[in-house]
Amino acid sequence: MKMKQTLLAAAMVLIALTACKNNVKDSAEIIDLPRAETPESVDKAMNAFFDQAKHDSMDIHSVMIVRDGNVIYSRWQSEGVDTVPHVLHSVSKTFTATAVGLAIADGKMSLTDKVIEFFPDKLPAEVSDNLKRMTVRDLLTMSCGHDVEPTGQREEGVDWVQAFLAHPVVHEPGTFYLYNSLGTYMLSAIVQKVTGEKVVDYLTPRLFDPLHIDKPKWEESPQGINTGGWGLYLKTEDLAKMGQLLLQNGEWNGKQIIPAEWVAEMSKKQVESINPGTRMEEAEAKGMTKENSDWMQGYGYQMWRCRPGCFRADGARGQYIIVVPDKNAVIAITSDVEDLQGELNLVWNHILPAL
Repeated sequence: MKMKQTLLAAAMVLIALTACKNNVKDSAEIIDLPRAETPESVDKAMNAFFDQAKHDSMDIHSVMIVRDGNVIYSRWQSEGVDTVPHVLHSVSKTFTATAVGLAIADGKMSLTDKVIEFFPDKLPAEVSDNLKRMTVRDLLTMSCGHDVEPTGQREEGVDWVQAFLAHPVVHEPGTFYLYNSLGTYMLSAIVQKVTGEKVVDYLTPRLFDPLHIDKPKWEESPQGINTGGWGLYLKTEDLAKMGQLLLQNGEWNGKQIIPAEWVAEMSKKQVESINPGTRMEEAEAKGMTKENSDWMQGYGYQMWRCRPGCFRADGARGQYIIVVPDKNAVIAITSDVEDLQGELNLVWNHILPAL
């Protein structure tokens, strides 16, 4: 009898250890995107991609390709390290827009809310009719009505929200596209106003935790508000996860993390667009057209459309989350590159055909 009890106890310990081991494995599979063997065609294409990048003096830091939910290629080089978060610049904007969508879904705000309603104590002495008309949607689509991008927040001691609201609104909101990073900061400020949390904290249980992304660093203004339009740091695989989430219409492990309707609105063309810092007449003078520019394919909610029919989060110096629905694929890239169109051309010419 005693021997049977000993054997039974040993069996129970073995079962417990096995379950623990399986749980660790399952957790690892959830934390990291699953891996698959790199197809020969992709390996060959990526060799050509990096050879051309080197020839063109493009400092690519990392590339990760996900197809059918599996990582089929990844590489880090130069300053890229798989375990080190990378500066994202304006890729940050896509995460801010995600926070806006979640706040709308939570009933905290709406697309048609007037911007001035959130900051009655920070308005200029004279509030123009155009400023009164400006909505959350106008901020999302970079069509808030400014003729030049405001930069007043760079002055010491200036409240960034006040600087934005004091900037002349020359055009009727919704009628004139101008890339506007401080407008994205305003979205961050609004989310913080209506939720009581900084965007990075608001997103942590709703986005970062479900995707098993460590709570990231996100820079703040002197007023303690996440910069919104820039300043977020994430690892390459984190970018790939975000792209996969968008590819799956906001669903992750059987749960709807972002409303599917919001993903559709973020990723579709909402307004005509042009390169950041460029006006239409300047673009035409430089020979930029819809046929050769990935910045003239239309802008969604803090995301860009691309010539091959996909969409992307896009940051200065060549940070990308490229979502390719017709290939069921995601391409995440970090780099330090001046020729951003040249970098995208490498993706279209080498990576897409291999997928």
